[in-house]
Amino acid sequence: MNKKISAVYPGSFDPPTNGHLDIVNKSSCLFSKIIVAVTDNINKKYTFSLHKRVDLLQKSTKHLKNIRVVSFSGLLADYLGKINSFILIRGLRALSDFEYEFQLALMNRKLNKRIETIFLIPDQSYAFLSSSMVKEVAMLGGDTADFVPSCVEEELKKHFANLSKFHCEK
Repeated sequence: MNKKISAVYPGSFDPPTNGHLDIVNKSSCLFSKIIVAVTDNINKKYTFSLHKRVDLLQKSTKHLKNIRVVSFSGLLADYLGKINSFILIRGLRALSDFEYEFQLALMNRKLNKRIETIFLIPDQSYAFLSSSMVKEVAMLGGDTADFVPSCVEEELKKHFANLSKFHCEK
């Protein structure tokens, strides 16, 4: 039986990195449909708005026909139930990610026994990459071209140019 299977790749994606996109690309080959679910966690301070993060991911994944980028808020387990999709994709960069991701996977399964988490390893060239590191490089005027898609690089430059202009004018 050839069953169509969809999976959800959740995250804050602030900003989307080439590491995120590597996981999206790998996922798109494994599943008939991938929903990239951008969250808006009220406990986090974001560089980019939810709308901007969704827009950047849509631009960065437009070449992949089985990808849909959406936003959601609240419990991931509730969102998965609402869309009737119970496979989660998570990326693991290093051993340090494993403990946190393992706890999340177990919590999600406790909230809904149907949820299964699949861990994917990004290309080794992205193993060190995090959104936080990218933002810090951009904030300090460094080149982020190797770390993010070009549309994200442009937005980072704009954001931090405006920020530094604001700080200089004080």
